[in-house]
Amino acid sequence: MIKAVPPALIFILGALLIPLLKGKLKQVYLLVVPTVAFLDLLYLNPGTSWIYHFLGYELVFCRVDRLSLVVGYIFVIIGFLAILYSLHTKEDGQHIAAFLYVGSSLGVVFAGDYFSLFAFWEIMAVTSVFLIWYQKDKESLNAGFRYILMHIFGGCCLLVGIIIHIGSSGSIGVDRLEPGIAYWLILTGFGLNTCFIPLHTWLPDAYPEGTFTGSVFLSVFTTKTGVYVLARCFAGGDFVAYMGGIMAVYGVIFALLQNDARKLLSYHIISQVGYMVAGIGVGTALGINGGIAHASNNILYKTLLFMCTGSVMYMSGRRKLTEMGGLARFMPVTCIACVIAALSISGAPGFNGFVSKGMVISSAAEVHKPILELMLILASVGTFLSFMKLCYFCFFAKNYEIESKEPPINMQLAMGLSALSCVFIGLYPKILFDILPYDGVHYHPFTPSHVIGTIQLLMLAGLAFVLAKAMVVPHRATVLDFDYFYRMGGRGLVWACNVPLSNFRFKLQVFFSRAVYIIVRLGKNPISVLEILAAYAYQRITRGLRYVSGYSSSEIYEENLYRRPIGVGVLVAIILLFVFALIYFVL
Repeated sequence: MIKAVPPALIFILGALLIPLLKGKLKQVYLLVVPTVAFLDLLYLNPGTSWIYHFLGYELVFCRVDRLSLVVGYIFVIIGFLAILYSLHTKEDGQHIAAFLYVGSSLGVVFAGDYFSLFAFWEIMAVTSVFLIWYQKDKESLNAGFRYILMHIFGGCCLLVGIIIHIGSSGSIGVDRLEPGIAYWLILTGFGLNTCFIPLHTWLPDAYPEGTFTGSVFLSVFTTKTGVYVLARCFAGGDFVAYMGGIMAVYGVIFALLQNDARKLLSYHIISQVGYMVAGIGVGTALGINGGIAHASNNILYKTLLFMCTGSVMYMSGRRKLTEMGGLARFMPVTCIACVIAALSISGAPGFNGFVSKGMVISSAAEVHKPILELMLILASVGTFLSFMKLCYFCFFAKNYEIESKEPPINMQLAMGLSALSCVFIGLYPKILFDILPYDGVHYHPFTPSHVIGTIQLLMLAGLAFVLAKAMVVPHRATVLDFDYFYRMGGRGLVWACNVPLSNFRFKLQVFFSRAVYIIVRLGKNPISVLEILAAYAYQRITRGLRYVSGYSSSEIYEENLYRRPIGVGVLVAIILLFVFALIYFVL
């Protein structure tokens, strides 16, 4: 009998062999690893396995149920397509980072305890930043550092929340949490990865600066693992539900204002994740199924959109909409794939986004949340507007100066398979319904009212684009987000370190230099205390000297003073040991 292993292990161990392979053999190997991982998923049985005891706790590396399986399936499938898209990449480091990133994401999905979840969570943050830094320019370096700083903050919140939760409940199992300090700290840690407003700024700041293949991976795993853990631990919270509505509208508004194609897509990640968060926040079987279904569909069409823009960048060297136009005649395959992805993310009938987006909106109506329902509908209109803008100005606007051609065949094949998946699930959603977390939930997406209502909504959005096209024309200005306040705060912190804290440090340094000098001098000649007191009195009278014993500031920092650090260190160590011994014997 074949015993399945945690899928994370396959990718993590698979990353170790990448540097040893070359040429076609390496390309075949890169595709074999996700294929083996998918076959492994088919052999996973519901329950827990790969359990290890650590410090009196059980670490569970393979917790299998319908929720973890559906997310695992889509992660491995899209991992295969993303690897296929990046086969031509020569740098082993990018492939290793991508494999570790996918593997750690799967580790989070199948983790049954908070210890192993946190470990994989941090590996995910560290490995993903290399997909940004491999762009190897100043912007990507700076964006990567801001990215990792935000994730360090989220990781610290998550760790403190986990410690408090374990201390109060005694359990490390990843299950639904009750409100309290630990609840809000863990929610903050998860919410940062899921792009809660205003913790979202790392995404539109960093993702556009990654490599064009790395951004395909980035668009999938970090935010969707956040959605998964929210479904596991925070389903059914009003705060989570309305935060999802805010994200959906907020992301659309900022996407409409963007000129950078990948920044536009980055803001739409926030918006689309908002639908997932809203469904999970509703908390009903339909809501959670809708949120997870939308995560699965979003992974397909959002990855396809990043593939299309990456292909345009790779072949034309353009990333701004103001620099594009007319690419449809040079890149017809990319153009068709992008249009399919745009219709999918907009929720057009016959495409996968139509199915899952309708489930989330219906779940909000089912529990009588009209404001949330309205927010999600408005976000749908804005989504169609912004993707009409992307497709028009990228592929159909007049630009006789641009020239390009289709990307390599592996990139075209990855885009074609992703586009086919969007259409297939859109026409035959039962294949997705059968693996969703809650069985027996009846939802019929192709009701006449739903289809006609959606078509009317999209036609209204299209008419608005035609009439107000001048208002959404790409512009060269930079649109500021909440990161403006973070950067201002960062500048304030740097100033505080450079001016008041540095001055305070200097004064402390002067004081302790003076003290050390006095101690050393008294150690050599205790009688010199009289000289020191006389010099101090002279200083107070004349006010012309800065230091005691007649030494100027330049003499205090002479080189010979710094040739005695060991003696001073021994003296301090003896004093500390004496204090510790005194405390020990007294207590």
